[in-house]
Amino acid sequence: ESLSPKSPEILKYNPVHKKLPILLHNGKPVVESLVIVEYIDETWTSGSSILPADPLGKSNARFWAKFIDDKVMPAIMNVRRYQGEEQVKAIDEVVELFKLLENELKGKKFFGGDTIGLVDITANFIALWLGIHQEMMGIQLVSKEKLPILCKWIDEYLNSSIIKQSLPSRDELSAALLSYHKSL
Repeated sequence: ESLSPKSPEILKYNPVHKKLPILLHNGKPVVESLVIVEYIDETWTSGSSILPADPLGKSNARFWAKFIDDKVMPAIMNVRRYQGEEQVKAIDEVVELFKLLENELKGKKFFGGDTIGLVDITANFIALWLGIHQEMMGIQLVSKEKLPILCKWIDEYLNSSIIKQSLPSRDELSAALLSYHKSL
């Protein structure tokens, strides 16, 4: 889909936010990443669920997914937006948010425990896109010295067989991100 200008399909199927992602299922739109992921989980139930079975586990997973969407993602985007001292402050904020994620990961392979769950899927941009963002900006937000648990999670996530078989190549991701930045 073309993001600039917005395609007629984007405007038709997501008239409120006018953005991607949009899932069309039986001609009906489902919008917003987290909503789409939960919709898929609830609609196609033949595999394992991305949410824990117990209500407390579900609410915790939803909390951390929302935290990543509402706090971490915008903070990372601020690093790209700002320069100088504002960028240094934005970097510090991202590192503090990553420390909170590290604390949540302590003693677990994935946020969902031994298997990938909602929080891991929501945090995929940290594993997939963050390295490319860091290279493009010439900064380092994540290192094994500063955030060893998060770096271990990134390695586990990217090397998971289910993730490996579904990901585009790093070159494809880099090209898409470069194209996106040029369109801004």
